[in-house]
Amino acid sequence: MQANPSWHLSPSNHTLCIAEANRKRSSHTTLIHKNFTMSSLATLQKLALRARQAAHAPYSRFQVGAALEAKNGEIFTGCNVENLSFGLTLCAERTAVVSAVAAGVRAFRRILIVADSREPIAPCGACRQVLAEFACDMEVISVNLQGKKYRTKLSLLLPRAKVGILDKPCST
Repeated sequence: MQANPSWHLSPSNHTLCIAEANRKRSSHTTLIHKNFTMSSLATLQKLALRARQAAHAPYSRFQVGAALEAKNGEIFTGCNVENLSFGLTLCAERTAVVSAVAAGVRAFRRILIVADSREPIAPCGACRQVLAEFACDMEVISVNLQGKKYRTKLSLLLPRAKVGILDKPCST
């Protein structure tokens, strides 16, 4: 049985930390450190591509990976995890956010999403709202496997994200 990896990049020492659950023995998480240096956008894309490979998409066969960059420079990855009850499926963007929040990080700069599609994809409405909870004006970069890119701001994809919802101000 193959382990499902989760990658986390720490900016302080340019070390890639790979947390890998070994299902054969237990659900214990092991951290593996590897040297990793690249430009920031290239790093995001490489990590999103790796996360995409871990996607659980037996129904749609549409694998998506995401790399979420925190304001402190840390990078958290996520992949889509489908469920037979399709409404319970988790998108790559939300799994990256959940990983970051579980690590105590809640301020984000940008997210890069990778999928095998004709055009770069955009986050779904649920993902837009979850991302806006933490950074309304974060940059959203979407890349397909052919290298085509689309860059925008979350606030353009989801205007007025917090208006009417307890009138919470949108601060980044």
